[in-house]
Amino acid sequence: MKKLIPLVCLLVQTNPVVSQPAPAPSTKVSMETCLQAARAKLDGDVVKLELKTERGVPTYEFEIEGKERTMEYECDANSGQITEVEQEVDSPEHPAFKSKAKISLKQAQETAMKAHPGKIVETEYEIESNGSPSYEFDIEKSDGSEAKLEVDAISGEIIEDDEQEIYQIGKE
Repeated sequence: MKKLIPLVCLLVQTNPVVSQPAPAPSTKVSMETCLQAARAKLDGDVVKLELKTERGVPTYEFEIEGKERTMEYECDANSGQITEVEQEVDSPEHPAFKSKAKISLKQAQETAMKAHPGKIVETEYEIESNGSPSYEFDIEKSDGSEAKLEVDAISGEIIEDDEQEIYQIGKE
């Protein structure tokens, strides 16, 4: 745990985005256990940590910037197992994203806003573990809560929409 405290302090000092809209769920494994599982996949700097519930399961998400790529690792906070791996790219113009995307950013935003009316506060461009591109949106809803969902950049379908962010530390 001693190694974790400097990491959290560094994240807060260098990236002061910290949100906590809901109480944290109970977990069976520590954040540090999940962090070790993620860092075993990629050596690099942890630039963001989220705790969320996904389909009712408490989940830690770590964004790690490696030398050649930035990856996101989701870890089941009850089992300590990595459950999802995505590569984050800087824009929809990235070759791995652009070569497969059929849905524009605007079309994906419209789909997301129909599902959760509000204001899009963050957009990420991701390559799923199967190579498919997706748009991920954080939407601030009128009641102050935040919805997070992903839209498949090939089909335009919502592929993830059952997430509740508990907190986020690090860069937006």
